[in-house]
Amino acid sequence: TILHETISTRPQPLPARYFDTKTTEPISFFLSGLEELLSWQPDSNGDFNISAVPLAQRQPPLHSKRPRTLVCHDMRGGYLDDRFIQGSATRNPYVFYHWRYIDIFVYFSHHTVTIPPVCWTNAAHRNGVPVLGTFITEWTDGEKICEAFLSGGEEAYRAVSEQLARIAQHYRFDGWLVNIENTLSVSCVGNLPPFLRHLTAQVHRAVPGGLVIWYDSVLQNGTLKWQNGLNEENRVFFDACDGLFTNYNWKEENLESSRELAGPRRTDVYVGVDVFGRGDVIGGGFDTNKSLRLIRQYGLSAAIFAPGWVYEHLGEENFLQNENKFWGLLAEYLPTHSICTLPFATSFSLGMGNSRFMDGKEEEAGPWYDLSLQEIQPFYPEHEGRLSTSCYLQDAWCGGSSLRVQGIIPPGEERVATRLFSLQMPAPPKLFLTLLYKLEGPQPDEFTVALELTTWDSDTCHEGNVTSLPAHPLLPLTESNSRHHPRILAALPPSLAKLLAACNHGSKGWTSRCYELDLQDCSLRDLSLLVSRHQPSPKETSFTCLLGEVRVLDAASMTASPPQVQSLAASQFWWQESPEAEQLSLCLTLRWTFPPGRANCFRVFSLGARCHRGQTAPQLLGLASACLFRVVGLLVPRPVAGQSCRLELLVEPVLCDELPVDPDHWGRLMLVYSEP
Repeated sequence: TILHETISTRPQPLPARYFDTKTTEPISFFLSGLEELLSWQPDSNGDFNISAVPLAQRQPPLHSKRPRTLVCHDMRGGYLDDRFIQGSATRNPYVFYHWRYIDIFVYFSHHTVTIPPVCWTNAAHRNGVPVLGTFITEWTDGEKICEAFLSGGEEAYRAVSEQLARIAQHYRFDGWLVNIENTLSVSCVGNLPPFLRHLTAQVHRAVPGGLVIWYDSVLQNGTLKWQNGLNEENRVFFDACDGLFTNYNWKEENLESSRELAGPRRTDVYVGVDVFGRGDVIGGGFDTNKSLRLIRQYGLSAAIFAPGWVYEHLGEENFLQNENKFWGLLAEYLPTHSICTLPFATSFSLGMGNSRFMDGKEEEAGPWYDLSLQEIQPFYPEHEGRLSTSCYLQDAWCGGSSLRVQGIIPPGEERVATRLFSLQMPAPPKLFLTLLYKLEGPQPDEFTVALELTTWDSDTCHEGNVTSLPAHPLLPLTESNSRHHPRILAALPPSLAKLLAACNHGSKGWTSRCYELDLQDCSLRDLSLLVSRHQPSPKETSFTCLLGEVRVLDAASMTASPPQVQSLAASQFWWQESPEAEQLSLCLTLRWTFPPGRANCFRVFSLGARCHRGQTAPQLLGLASACLFRVVGLLVPRPVAGQSCRLELLVEPVLCDELPVDPDHWGRLMLVYSEP
């Protein structure tokens, strides 16, 4: 695309709801009051707030009848650095990454309509977790809002429920937590169950798998009185929606009576647990497991409120260590989830870091924070001090962090394994697996690192050849605990060329390993990391291994050529004077098209602006998780009168299987600009 633009330094403000007024960076937003909710309309300025990451499937599905875990995130009023849609330079930010252990994520604030910042929806969806916003009324203002939409006829409350469903559908999150924390008049409370039923029906219709959950607050007579469980006073609201989130001051008898009254819907009762331990509660802090133990004894679901306690109360200094400790204490009460689709690839990045890495090299120094770029997260198990996994920010293959596996191989034993991911899907006939790792410590040559893949036991499951690529005498993948040795390929099939090009590029101390696996009528079960020592030893041996990337790919899907970035266009130009007389500062919005679900993200580059012939090195401007990006504060040369300058912008798709895409499939835009 070639675009001609005339420079204008007249202010051209963008809507303050969607863009930061100082920088024009896109921001997440909320709605205050009934008027803002009812007047909301889809607006292309708000497109940055639309999640581009579809909700990943996983097993078991949400509607299975095992007890669930809901996390309600409430931190300092919300919309902190997470409101910057393209990220920020925040040092030591709060991140959540124990997605394998939870079922639902709620973003909570005290604004009337809390639309979850899109970075949270993207991170949760990539890991298979649905995200709910919050609709809240409270205090005297809340009473007025409720009178306005609940005291009249059905037309008023239906307008509210239809708007809430439209907002969830438009921004692609998954439903609402409804929290009416004010007393209600008789006419209001009479319309509350029909409102909840209508909202639930609208959300179910508009959002696949959508949810509406009611917070335990007002009673059926309109009194504001928290019940700390399900009873006859609040059952009418539970019956009208998908679940009840109870208040936190419960006792064991509340659990028992809630279970009895809920009957077959007992897993729709989410028993509230305040991690800050406020009021007369069981547990809290690092004793939250005491609450979980009791809740699970009664087969009920749990709603963990404000787990950001780890960050807010204990501080940011050792946050990642404390976070793993907190969730590690709860792990035995948190049913986990399995990945059930291919391709599967992750570099373990948390969506933050002290530097940004690419191919094992530091690409950009300095702190960054963008949860939209968080990758699929593994289990974080602790094995009685013998083995631990943690996030490591000092080195990475791609993104901001790697996964550090530290452990001890006991005396007389050859190897240890740690489960990274649970899988639950039919295996395709041919799989490719790749692994990038780095051994640390004084004697890395003592160890061999490999992947281990297990399948569910089956009479029909048959394993063919396991081949390591390129031909190295690697420890092979194992299936059903039986060992197979690699077979050297005499000639490489053409479909492997791309994979092998990626396989050979281990660098900066990183080692690349690739495997090919033939399976027939099998179902995949677990993907683990296996660390072995070459010689048995009467002594225990400690090791540290960094994992930079793991991929599990269906060979059949790799033959298709990658799609192309198309229709790259620029708009919303904002030219500003720069401190340097011969330069201008440029902001603009890029938009393009690409098949949904095919890209993990996009890397946006500038080839530099020039007013004379010549070439400049590409400069990374940032990463986009959707098909649009706001270029902010790019310094470009000012053309002299009668002259035009050129700025070339590139958009590189990063595919979900993380195989490289040839530059001729990237998007390219040439901006030719001149003075009036």
